[in-house]
Amino acid sequence: MKKNFLLYLAVIIFSFVSISCQNKAEENLKTAVVKRSTIISQISTVGIVVPRNRLEIKPQISGRVDEVLVNEGDNVKKGQTLVLMSSIERATLIDSARAKGQEEIKYWENVFKPAPIVAPLDGFIIKRNVEPGQSVSPQEAVLVMADKLIIKAQVDETDIGKIYNGQDVIIYLDAYPNIKIKGKVEHIAYESTVINNVNIYQVDIIPLKTPKFFRSGMSATANFVLSKKDNVLALPAEAIKNFRGGNYVLIMDKNKKISPIQVKIGETDGENTEIISKLNEGDEVIIPTAKLSKEFFPSSRRGGPPSIFGGRK
Repeated sequence: MKKNFLLYLAVIIFSFVSISCQNKAEENLKTAVVKRSTIISQISTVGIVVPRNRLEIKPQISGRVDEVLVNEGDNVKKGQTLVLMSSIERATLIDSARAKGQEEIKYWENVFKPAPIVAPLDGFIIKRNVEPGQSVSPQEAVLVMADKLIIKAQVDETDIGKIYNGQDVIIYLDAYPNIKIKGKVEHIAYESTVINNVNIYQVDIIPLKTPKFFRSGMSATANFVLSKKDNVLALPAEAIKNFRGGNYVLIMDKNKKISPIQVKIGETDGENTEIISKLNEGDEVIIPTAKLSKEFFPSSRRGGPPSIFGGRK
């Protein structure tokens, strides 16, 4: 009698542990819900911020800098005076006049005007190389300016056929990874360069609005938009398994039984994938675990995954 009681007790304990483990396993399953989303298909590559037109401003004569009227980052207009400088002759005359008093200095400053250095185009100053009192020559750049900062992206030859002028681009800077910058393709190089035995084409991207924190030399990621679909049914990409040429998701019925169904998919952005058929908005699917993937999508077996009607497809 005692032996039967102990056996009965062991069966109860075993059943309780089994149910607890099963419930725990079920609790650990992650799910995803089919919902409306925007899918953006894109090509991602790296680039760098550079001036579209980089222009070094050099004096036409040798002499001494009297005054620098701009700083780095200042916007300037074509014809605006940037620097005032004295020729060697003017600097010598004014230095000699200092021994004779202030009136003599003013006389020569009025008679012999300083030479201006002006902006050749509209743009902004990206580098200031001199300060008042420094001697300069026509070979030295006193300032560096640009008309606009752009991104030069490197696109593999296998992807260049998908790139076109005017194409939308989403830009992220390594220094500001959480700020999205919109741009468009402005120019595609006609000649490639070979980098690590791969043909690469330079693609110029112009921001629709240049942020104040843009700096020449910054590293960037450029995402070229291939297509955009709004308000489509979608699932996280991790919920979909590609198996034997088909795409499958796992569903759970009212009896807690997990089964695979084949679905038709559309565009993907790497995170979310469009669902075209077999699922409706609000449907819940199971995210495949390693164990479930091995059970329903075994790599060593032939045929499709187990059917919900039993056997294999």
